[in-house]
Amino acid sequence: MHDVLRVPARNQPAVNDFALKLANVNGTGSASANGLLMQAIFRMGIPVTGKNLFPSNIQGLPTWYEIRVNKDGYGARALDYDLMVAMNSQTYVRDVREVRSGGYLMYDSSWPLDPELLRNDVTFLGVPLAKMCNESFAEPRERILMKNIAYAGALCAALDIDMGVVDELLGEKYGRKKALLDSNHKALKLGYNYTRDNFACPLPFHLAKMDANGDKILIDGNTATALGCLYAGATVAAWYPITPSTSVLDAFKALCEKYRRDPDTGKNNFMIIQAEDELSAIGMVLGANWNGARAFTSTAGPGISLMNELIGLAYYAEIPAVIIDVQRVGPSTGMPTRTQQGDVLLSAYASHGDTRHILLFPSSPAECFEFAVKSFDLAEHFQTPVLMLSDLDIGMNDWVIPRLKWDDSFRPDRGKVLTAEELQAMANYFRYSPEDQDHVAARTLPGVDSKGSFFIRGSGHNKLGGYTEIPDEYKEVMDRLKLKHQASAKYVPAPIIHNRPGARFGVLSSGGCDPAVREALDILEERGVPADYLRVRGFPFDKPVEEFLASHEFTFVVEQNRDAQLKALLTLETPVPKEKLRSVLVYGGFPLSARHVVDAILDQIEN
Repeated sequence: MHDVLRVPARNQPAVNDFALKLANVNGTGSASANGLLMQAIFRMGIPVTGKNLFPSNIQGLPTWYEIRVNKDGYGARALDYDLMVAMNSQTYVRDVREVRSGGYLMYDSSWPLDPELLRNDVTFLGVPLAKMCNESFAEPRERILMKNIAYAGALCAALDIDMGVVDELLGEKYGRKKALLDSNHKALKLGYNYTRDNFACPLPFHLAKMDANGDKILIDGNTATALGCLYAGATVAAWYPITPSTSVLDAFKALCEKYRRDPDTGKNNFMIIQAEDELSAIGMVLGANWNGARAFTSTAGPGISLMNELIGLAYYAEIPAVIIDVQRVGPSTGMPTRTQQGDVLLSAYASHGDTRHILLFPSSPAECFEFAVKSFDLAEHFQTPVLMLSDLDIGMNDWVIPRLKWDDSFRPDRGKVLTAEELQAMANYFRYSPEDQDHVAARTLPGVDSKGSFFIRGSGHNKLGGYTEIPDEYKEVMDRLKLKHQASAKYVPAPIIHNRPGARFGVLSSGGCDPAVREALDILEERGVPADYLRVRGFPFDKPVEEFLASHEFTFVVEQNRDAQLKALLTLETPVPKEKLRSVLVYGGFPLSARHVVDAILDQIEN
């Protein structure tokens, strides 16, 4: 045994229930090694989640990847790490500090570890990764990249990861590139063999095959969103690259190139345009929707800010549009590679003047797929912008979700669109009158029939579409738009409600908070503090949200922003007294943990 300082292991080894954190340098290729580990654990049938905490530069700054294995399926971020893989000397102090008492730290022992870093309650595993790779590979860049694969091999030995599964994954990725495949296998064996030869393997906490992922997939929210847009029938997308939403359009482009090409002519049945900025992008989306296409854009908070005036145009002129907002930390440029829920109020009331928009709040990639489809139906049914608010944690991290399903009987809701025959049967056509039971007037598409032509405007207009500055005529249109928005409450995804016997209070959240909140509620119940739970999935809020708030003496609103934006929206848009709402706010940019929720709720109850 070499380079190891031993401390007593856990009394009860945690099989399939532990967390590890991998500390590296951005730009060194660690993502490939971390993804390999994540996928191998998933294919062993074990519930697993991965959180990529990366900087907003190309290379050089610290980056971390967290993997949580939990046989019961809890997927929120862990804050206690059983194993730290410290590959960045610049963050050694922080990385050593974050290992739980009784945990392990693996490091590159090619260089000696500063004795001041040692902890008596942590086991240090030194593996000479750089030395082995320098001796085994000739090219400098290859040595750096293969060092990461070597630590993946060391973890395979330490955690008992099935090497057959790892070999299968490498074969799928590099099967047509023999030199790369051989290099990866070689590096993997270097780390694996050294660890097996020098340390007691597996560690007390390790992996054992399960069958919990049989009908599940591993996918990120941005890919699932793109897939939903494809299935919804979207054929036009306009965008400007912005973290963390760029991969939505990357995935949509790849899907369209595969599934939206005419098999006979080879011509594209889609159009994707990279605009010069977000303002141009939303303008193109409005033009395409006005012409009858299903069109969307993806962006983040700064993009929503730039789009505000044209979002207002779409609301007032009643043009469908779908906007995918993958939220990140603000204000301004903020922290582009950190997650937050900071665009709630910005999105609900985007543009100047009196506007209210339909919002959808997915909590997982599964709902990103489902809600993307729903967004297009809502946009066209109500002829208005619909914003789907995902976030970086959902969008860019890998999640284990049930296999996506599709109903082949699905038919899109295109809303009230008049045909040439319907127009010919009418004495006159007016764009904004008459209205139906949802306060929506029928629209027409360009070129269908000259009788259906109209002049669209963002300035004051009356219910017939004519220009006006007469107060009563303006108010008549604005009042109908308000009623239309209220009517959409019956159509947005209904909230998910979980009631527990003996609940003393309520908890409400939305989006990516859900995994942490559900785990926190289980912990609170075990401690004798049961609570009911409502997860908001859409805005405007329907009666079940109001009834939940009214039925509890007080309700904790859990969200990831400083200013309690969801709580503010509930106060503005429901009759609940603000005294009945209490905030749990976590907004540092990292994904939410159950401990954050438990500690905040218990602290407020006790005090």
